[in-house]
Amino acid sequence: MSSTNGALNVIITGASSGIGEAIADRFRASGANVFLTGRRASSPTNMGNGETYLSGDLADEEFVIRVMREAAEQLGPIDTLVVCHGLQADGDILDMEKSKVAEVLEANLLSVHTVLKHAIPVVRNTGGQIVLVSSRFGLVGIPGQVAYSAAKGGLVMLGKGAALELANKNIRVNVAAPGLTVTPVIEAAFQNKEDPKAYYARRAATIPLQRLAQPEEVAEAIFFLGSPASSYITGIVLPIDGGYTAA
Repeated sequence: MSSTNGALNVIITGASSGIGEAIADRFRASGANVFLTGRRASSPTNMGNGETYLSGDLADEEFVIRVMREAAEQLGPIDTLVVCHGLQADGDILDMEKSKVAEVLEANLLSVHTVLKHAIPVVRNTGGQIVLVSSRFGLVGIPGQVAYSAAKGGLVMLGKGAALELANKNIRVNVAAPGLTVTPVIEAAFQNKEDPKAYYARRAATIPLQRLAQPEEVAEAIFFLGSPASSYITGIVLPIDGGYTAA
């Protein structure tokens, strides 16, 4: 279930910052061989020696094909694929243009289908694992996030269906659903508020654990799903949300 030296061969999308970067750090700390991709032109600052980062848009099928080809050439059969890229966009149903809805669906759902299509042939069929990163908003509805919730909810069902379809190939597929997490994007958004501390307190009050997640906490749960430690788990959705979706 791993490369010849015992380390996992891992592809991580959306790895240039935030949760994706923390996931890469967690697999790297385990000794995994990681291959990274993201939209940002600059590579992550904490990459290890010999690691590869490809910058591009996973809505572009030719780029997806390139990622899978180069990852397989560099690492060999892939043990774990973590799909962590996406795009969030606020907007009411009446206000959001069709083109923006299409962009949200493309970034969060359609591109993931494309990634799966081209990743499956390079994922190890003697115990490979795939983790799709959805969101708490893929499990509950919320005003102003309808398009995003629809895309992330579709991602949940994509994961469940893929788990059944790929079980006979011995490839497990699970979905992680993080809650509000202290990423650079969220921190910047909070700092733009008139009273950042008060705004943080209001958002934290909506979460049973009364705080936001740290990227490392989310990454730890995803690492479990993406490692042989979860070898008899497939087709589940794991909320990592401080109890938000249990309320």
